[in-house]
Amino acid sequence: MTAPRPFEDAPRERVTLRGVTFVIPAFNEEGGIAGVLERLSALELDVPLEFLVVDDGSTDGTARVLGELRARFENLRVIRHHANRGYGAALKTGFASAQHEIVVITDADGTYPEEKIVELLACIDDGAEMAVGARTGAEVNVPLVRRPAKWCLRMLASYLAGTRIPDLNSGLRAMRRELVQRYRPIIPNGFSFTTTITLASLTNDHRVDWVSIDYKKRSGSSKIRPIRDTLGFTALIVRTVMYFNPLKVFYPVACVVLLGLLGSLYYDIALLPEPNLSDKTVLLFVALVQVLTVGLLADLIEKRSRL
Repeated sequence: MTAPRPFEDAPRERVTLRGVTFVIPAFNEEGGIAGVLERLSALELDVPLEFLVVDDGSTDGTARVLGELRARFENLRVIRHHANRGYGAALKTGFASAQHEIVVITDADGTYPEEKIVELLACIDDGAEMAVGARTGAEVNVPLVRRPAKWCLRMLASYLAGTRIPDLNSGLRAMRRELVQRYRPIIPNGFSFTTTITLASLTNDHRVDWVSIDYKKRSGSSKIRPIRDTLGFTALIVRTVMYFNPLKVFYPVACVVLLGLLGSLYYDIALLPEPNLSDKTVLLFVALVQVLTVGLLADLIEKRSRL
């Protein structure tokens, strides 16, 4: 998979919202989707609204509930995947089908505060390309077992992106549709949709605003698999940054190899009765040269793609 060609944007001027599409992925959310739509429809935004629910192959009564809701909400559209394709796939379907250029995503389980969407849209109206509801409020119900992993992933992503990231994968955010469509080739079909678009935006100097929000306890069971998804998110963070700033990944690796080389060299010269370069020292030197060479080539390719 090749990264899309990065692009340069002039500073955004203030714009006037002409309409908003709400994209809501739903997989087995028969108990929460009605309440989410009711709260969204109660928002006073004074622009045309579209509610687009992507039923991602639900096997419970979600399809039935959505059929009933279509009679209540005339601006509700439902797109159904015949099989479960993943959170990211559902969002990509929604963005491809959205009627408006400003898209707000939220979950169907009632965990996000819909009233904060007004603030997110105000950031977009002010020129941001993406506004994220950062779960840093007074009441954030994230299971304790998941917090250490989320903190480590956020710190890793902040380092690699070169900026502080309050919330890496919040599911409540407003975005310009064109932003997602341009990075669509590297966005995966799983839960890492939000992680990828966050890192792609930050490493390419798009304006991202953050709005502090609370986060409720979800209704129903979580689709997250802690160990497997944490490992997957870690690989995804490194891979995404590799697309746009590979030296951020290769330089730390080179530093670790260099420290090992210096330690091995000191042992060979200063601690052995007869100073002699060991095979380990030679291998570490070769490894250092290879890491730096691959890193510089990757950076050259990335810079070349911007021309």
